[in-house]
Amino acid sequence: MKTKMKKCEKCGAYTFKERCKCGGAAINPVPARYSPLDPYGKYRRSILK
Repeated sequence: MKTKMKKCEKCGAYTFKERCKCGGAAINPVPARYSPLDPYGKYRRSILK
């Protein structure tokens, strides 16, 4: 099984666990892949503006 490295939202440390040692949630630091056929791209871009 392949495990992906995650980054803590709170302190910025990298870990393989769901929670960091500081207690913050660990998330995937890599952005989602870009697709020109993305049906929801218009909505995500409007939120950023």
